[in-house]
Amino acid sequence: MKFSRTGELVLGVIGAVFTAISVILLTIAVSSGSAALEDPELMGQFEQEIVTEMQNDPTLTAQDVEMASQFFSEGLGAISVFGWAAVVVLVISLIFNILAIVFISKNRNPKLAGVFFILAGLFAFILSLTSILLYIAAIMSFVRKAPVNGQRQQHPDDLDYYEPNRPL
Repeated sequence: MKFSRTGELVLGVIGAVFTAISVILLTIAVSSGSAALEDPELMGQFEQEIVTEMQNDPTLTAQDVEMASQFFSEGLGAISVFGWAAVVVLVISLIFNILAIVFISKNRNPKLAGVFFILAGLFAFILSLTSILLYIAAIMSFVRKAPVNGQRQQHPDDLDYYEPNRPL
């Protein structure tokens, strides 16, 4: 009798699909955002609008406006860097997820697959839907044990009666 790891496999595949979709969408968002940040005309208009809004605020001084302007010009570049870092982290998560799926299929090494599921969940951002699915798959990989060879799983309706004592 073959022991099935279908639950872990399905959760792993769903997690991989969600992670792949996240990688694609985040890559599109970061690349379009980076292109917008490199457009000097758009950035000039953006900074000008922010400075104008701040100058109209009576609670801000000229030094506050200048400091905020510098923060925006330097801070927007950092957003692009963090976006690409998030893409790389999600790709690492996808790699761990695929490795876990390979190890859980055909019941090769469920403990190692569980470790890979946990690592993929950590890299897929701690409390996202994807990471929760991967944590469940990891727990199932660790907890479920295959029956010992030679032992049959007993089902209540499958009782082994001695023929003369069998009920009518």
